[in-house]
Amino acid sequence: MELVVLNTSGKETGKKVTLDESVFGIEPNKHAVYLEVKQYLAAQRQGTHKSKERSEITASTKKLKKQKGSGSARYGDIKSPTFRGGGRVFGPKPRDYRFKLNKALKRLAKKSVLSQKMKDNSIRIVEGLSIAAPKTKDFITILNALALNDKKSLFILPDTNKNVYLSSRNLPKTKVMKFNEISSYDLINAGEIVFLEGAVEKFQENLKK
Repeated sequence: MELVVLNTSGKETGKKVTLDESVFGIEPNKHAVYLEVKQYLAAQRQGTHKSKERSEITASTKKLKKQKGSGSARYGDIKSPTFRGGGRVFGPKPRDYRFKLNKALKRLAKKSVLSQKMKDNSIRIVEGLSIAAPKTKDFITILNALALNDKKSLFILPDTNKNVYLSSRNLPKTKVMKFNEISSYDLINAGEIVFLEGAVEKFQENLKK
């Protein structure tokens, strides 16, 4: 399985990169992808929701009426959940929504997404980007050359590149990340995945650990 390497003008360079069948050519496991995406979204939740229970309400503790003989329901104090302003029964409490997944399952999820993207012809490999200074205009020129200006795209870098990152961060449909920062959610959320030359090998190696 091979992909042609493009330059930043969208032209073929004549070079090819061999892709590992065990990463880009497996049968996608939808459940593994579902679990990792669920884990990613759960980790984004703050979990700071809180409502006051009966014991936390500041109000009188006086019994509103006598226990018997009124002909109506028995009332306690004004903090009862049955009254407006009273405590809430079984209300939400602060909690951590994160949960653990095995590394093997997370690797399987990424492989599944990449394999599906490969079937959809949504993966490209581009020569290294060289931007002298952080300029969004320069990055937009590259997107136009690659016909990605109207598509959601994820650029995967082999190493940290501050100029490329700063040039792209104002573009709502474009995301730039290092190869070891990627989650299955990032891969799914991108319409087109662009590997910079050198990032594919490192990404494949990372998935085999």
